[in-house]
Amino acid sequence: MLTTPMLHPWLHPWLHSRRPSVHTEPEFHDHHSWWGPTVTQPQTGPRRSAGELLPHPLTGQPFPSPVPPGTGWPGDPARPRTPRANDVRDVVRLSGSSRDIATLDARVSVCRACPRLVAWREHVAVTKRRAFADEPYWGRPVTGFGDADARVVVVGLAPAANGGNRTGRVFTGDRSGDWIFAALHRAGFANQATSVSAGDGLQLKDIRVAAPVRCAPPDNKPLPEERDTCAPWLDQELELMPEVRVMVALGGFAWDAALAAARRAGWQVPRPKPRFGHGAEATLHRQDGGTVVLLGCFHVSQQNTFTGRLTEQMLDDVLLRARSLAVSPR
Repeated sequence: MLTTPMLHPWLHPWLHSRRPSVHTEPEFHDHHSWWGPTVTQPQTGPRRSAGELLPHPLTGQPFPSPVPPGTGWPGDPARPRTPRANDVRDVVRLSGSSRDIATLDARVSVCRACPRLVAWREHVAVTKRRAFADEPYWGRPVTGFGDADARVVVVGLAPAANGGNRTGRVFTGDRSGDWIFAALHRAGFANQATSVSAGDGLQLKDIRVAAPVRCAPPDNKPLPEERDTCAPWLDQELELMPEVRVMVALGGFAWDAALAAARRAGWQVPRPKPRFGHGAEATLHRQDGGTVVLLGCFHVSQQNTFTGRLTEQMLDDVLLRARSLAVSPR
């Protein structure tokens, strides 16, 4: 047992306890001062002192873990005084008053509205996976990434504890990211096939990637109330992207989140509720008269890619379908 920085006492509940064919899928769910006194907790990496500065793997600039806002992390949208949400009412207020994607991203990146998720993301940032023990961890919410004027939005689940929660960018630094960004490159949406770390030069064109839950959850399973608290961020992201014509849902969780966001926005959603499956399609009608096609795709989790449930060709087919729909006449 090793000594690591303590999270606030009320943050500790987790301590106790071509048009493709359609396939169905079982549910795979895939700072003032940032720290107070110390508490004894198990640790997965070598012992680290509280507030220890470690070099960013690309820039070499030293950072503590978690990374305070506005301190120079590549792609950090926030500043030290960026308004911070501490509960669901703050999320509703700050998301709704964000008038552009840059402002929204900044506010997302400092959110502390879900105590269990804040506790977990920061615990992982301090204890670290052994393979990344010499790196700083972002340890904050992960914003959407890509083209703010995109016609295609990819919706995932939540950041991985040692992926996006470490690198500060969605689907970056883990096997799932290897799959999705390589596929986006093959489909012509990305300028490179790899996504290793924020600041690595990756750029997306006409596509944006976002998650319904912005913080890494324990066991990759956000609670319903955490999903609902986070929902206004996704709602406003879609509101600020009027050119969106296609949403690609990676897994059943993302499919349900996309449909729920559409209903909250006042879009017409087919009834009965469209069923998720790989290659499934549902046409949603926006209030402005435009349409958005929701495409289903098995999640790029290792449970799916390692077992062959999702192949590169299957993923490519969905993304090529998305590109075709995005450029076709309305």
